[in-house]
Amino acid sequence: MRELGGRLLSFPLIAACMATLVAAAAFAADPDAFLAGGSRDCTECELAGRDLKERNFQRSRLDRVVMRNADLTGASLFRSTLQRADFSGAKLVGANLNAIDAKWSNFAGADLSDALMYEADFSSADLGGAVLKGAKLGRARLNSAVLTGAKMMLTDLRGARLAGAKLAGADMRSATLNGQNLRTMDLQGIDFSMSDMIEADFTGADLRGAQFAGVNLYAANFNSADLRGANFEGANLTNAIFTDARLDDVVFTDAIMPDGRRKE
Repeated sequence: MRELGGRLLSFPLIAACMATLVAAAAFAADPDAFLAGGSRDCTECELAGRDLKERNFQRSRLDRVVMRNADLTGASLFRSTLQRADFSGAKLVGANLNAIDAKWSNFAGADLSDALMYEADFSSADLGGAVLKGAKLGRARLNSAVLTGAKMMLTDLRGARLAGAKLAGADMRSATLNGQNLRTMDLQGIDFSMSDMIEADFTGADLRGAQFAGVNLYAANFNSADLRGANFEGANLTNAIFTDARLDDVVFTDAIMPDGRRKE
């Protein structure tokens, strides 16, 4: 007999409980059962480098799974939980990641080209150097995510949350950011050329050296933003607000200015 929390437990009962817990843990972490479709739980499984193209892993529990350098081209992870998972270097081209919970996960260097990521939660995730070309990130949560050096050309970010995200060195050419809230963010030197940023809010943002060539910035708000050295060549700035913005060395060649006139 053994006393635990004021109660007496028999050793056979303790042994039975421990055996049950061990068996349950072993089953949950069995990658073979998961890949065979016998389980939707592969918590902490080791699947690095596996060929998982076109696999259906919808609504799976994959917290802390290791799929580093795995090929998940065209796979579906719809509504799966991937908290603290490792997908670094993985290939997720055209994958369905809609509504996944990937908080604190590692997607550094992953290829997410053309992936579906609507309403996905990447809060505090590492997407540094990831390829997100053409990805659909509408209403995704990217709060405090690391996106340094990410390739985000043609990415749709309408309604996405980017508060606190780190975007240094990101390539955001031809992205869709209409109505995006980018207040007080550090966006120095980022290339937004040819993007759609209608009614985007840059209040208080650091945009030194940013590239806005050919961008549609209709009614965008640059109130108190630091725009020193920024380039707005050919941009549409109709009804844009620049109250208290720093405009030293800004290029407005051929831009349509807030009053609707084109800058010569």
